[in-house]
Parts: sequence; structure tokens; C-alpha cells
Amino acid sequence: SSAYEEHFSLIHARTGLLRYFDFALTGSDCTHVKPHPDGYLRALARTGLPPEACLAIEDSPRGLAAATAAGIRCVVVPNSLTRQVRFTGAHAVLDRITALPDLLDA
Repeated sequence: SSAYEEHFSLIHARTGLLRYFDFALTGSDCTHVKPHPDGYLRALARTGLPPEACLAIEDSPRGLAAATAAGIRCVVVPNSLTRQVRFTGAHAVLDRITALPDLLDA
């Protein structure tokens, strides 16, 4: 996330999603924020995985640009502010995050 650690922690304190991740990088961990690929490149280095083994999930043009600049396929789930944006270059654009498992199983 390009959000700073404090904001990220507040946002995700109620979601319960962080238990599914080995780690999270925030804007506090990066020298450059999106659309620069710094966060994704740091995540790749930390996992040791190649970009083609990864999938990014984003909600903004800046996030899509950062993921693709790092060589990572990107699925976009637009938010209320980006719903009308054309996400050219996205692997897929989903109406809702709950559609992601169907895409991954396809």
C-alpha cells in the first residue's frame, strides 16, 4: 500500500485480512510511492519470487502503473472514485473483490 503505516494499520484493523499475508509494505517502507514500482520491487525482493509468479490487486491507475512497471500482472477492482476510469493494461477489471476467486480458478 502507498498509505503510510499508521493509516494502513487503522484501515485494516477491522478487516481481518492481514492474517492472510506474510508481510505488508506501506508507503513508510518505500523511497518512492506509486506510480513508481518501488513498493512492488521491494516486495519481489522480499519474497524472492519472479514477477510472473505474482499478481497485484489494485484500485487506481497509479497502482496499476506501479505493478505493471514492476512486471507484475495486475487485477483492478475500482473504488468509488476510480469506477469510471479505463484501466488499459490490466490483466482484468472486476466489479467487486469477491469475483477474484472465480478469476483465479479459471
